Amino acid sequence: MSVSLRDGARPAAVVAPPLLQVPGGAFLMGSETGRDDERPTRLVEVRPFALGSTPVTCAQYAAFLGAGRAQLPPWWFHPAFAAADQPVVGVTWFEAVAYTEWLSETLGGVWRLPTEAEWERAARGGLESAATAWGDRLPAGEVPEGPIESPWSVGRGTPNGYGLLDIGTIVHEWCLDRYVAGGYAVASPWGSRRTEAPERRASRGGSWRHRVRWSPPSARSSLPPSFRYADYGFRVLREVV
Repeated sequence: MSVSLRDGARPAAVVAPPLLQVPGGAFLMGSETGRDDERPTRLVEVRPFALGSTPVTCAQYAAFLGAGRAQLPPWWFHPAFAAADQPVVGVTWFEAVAYTEWLSETLGGVWRLPTEAEWERAARGGLESAATAWGDRLPAGEVPEGPIESPWSVGRGTPNGYGLLDIGTIVHEWCLDRYVAGGYAVASPWGSRRTEAPERRASRGGSWRHRVRWSPPSARSSLPPSFRYADYGFRVLREVV
């Protein structure tokens, strides 16, 4: 199904991303067997929150574009990226933040991007040290095999322990945090508030473009906040009062 903005129509209503509750608590963040920026592991505690069950889709993002709050992503009219249930890609960090602020304005509550700690807590699904978001192994058929030209549709995989789908696959997902190289020995895992400074921003998750199309819950990536890539999307968080 193609998004209606392809033919110039403007969506009349906000399509809110479905949310799932993630319990608060303490967990061991990072990995001693991962890359340098995942170490050292440290005990982190987060409050309960609600997280998008999947990355934000083209259909969900369309109303935001129809409201004139951001420019069209570069791949918006490309047929391979036009399905309503594909994750929206080519969105800058600033635009992802603006989308969450628009949700706060239109739906109420506090919406934002997750911090790295919140994202990793959610991705682990209650499994503290598992290699994947689902346990020791990736579920059969979780990611496509062979050459592909665009991200697959969200919601077709296996839910993790918190019911979240596509967590660690399909697209890199913007996080709120500034990215600081050197690992947790020199950077706090608690996240940061929005600034206009052009610092690299953290991201999590796998990519449809990579040879290996998934990543462990602790794996980190980053990008300058103004960049647009065809494998960068995002997932939204709503704070729980």
